[in-house]
Amino acid sequence: MPTTKLYENNQTVVPSEIRKIYDLKPDDIIEWIINENGKPELEFRKKSTLKDIIGKATAKEPFNSVELQKKIERGEEI
Repeated sequence: MPTTKLYENNQTVVPSEIRKIYDLKPDDIIEWIINENGKPELEFRKKSTLKDIIGKATAKEPFNSVELQKKIERGEEI
């Protein structure tokens, strides 16, 4: 089982075996979830860019695309 150290500034390294299995790259996102038993679980996902979501949604009302892109980049809900 791979192990890592938690450094003084609360950072750690994702072991290379895990990065390879899940094809993790810089800017990928790790979601930390506490399950119903109180145990931590991790989920990995790719960061969505505006280019990724163009054409996948429709809006009933006009929106400011610059503000939308900023929210996406900050990881805010839209």
